[in-house]
Amino acid sequence: MLEVKRQAPEPIPETGLSIAEAARRTGVSAHTLRYYERAGLVVTPVNRTDGGRRRYRRIDLKWITICTRLRATGMPIRGIRRYAELVAAGPGNEDERLDLLVSHRDRVLAQIAELRQNLELINHKIEVYRGHLTAGDADRLWAPVPDAR
Repeated sequence: MLEVKRQAPEPIPETGLSIAEAARRTGVSAHTLRYYERAGLVVTPVNRTDGGRRRYRRIDLKWITICTRLRATGMPIRGIRRYAELVAAGPGNEDERLDLLVSHRDRVLAQIAELRQNLELINHKIEVYRGHLTAGDADRLWAPVPDAR
């Protein structure tokens, strides 16, 4: 059995990471990082240097990863914002956080089921084409004929 060792995360300096380095590590653009902050999607204020430049900590990178994954799975910005508000508010709203995540998971599962059905159709069509190409009668596959009106 092949064993894959997880690499330890790159260390983050005490002073934090620049926006460019945070973008590289999270896989999102600097523009997106600034947008997440403006849109109220971060749970803690991003540190800044005396000159006003953003400095990202490990907690910021972890939260950005959560935001990007929620967004990649179709959660609307308002949903991520609500989740961030609940997390930032601290203890006492865990039921609401859970409800929000369960609802989102249910939507994602429905999307996955729909994608599987669509993939089944695509796989069927691939097999039909392969079969006809192998048999040498691909020219017998249906093709739309324009109306002669």
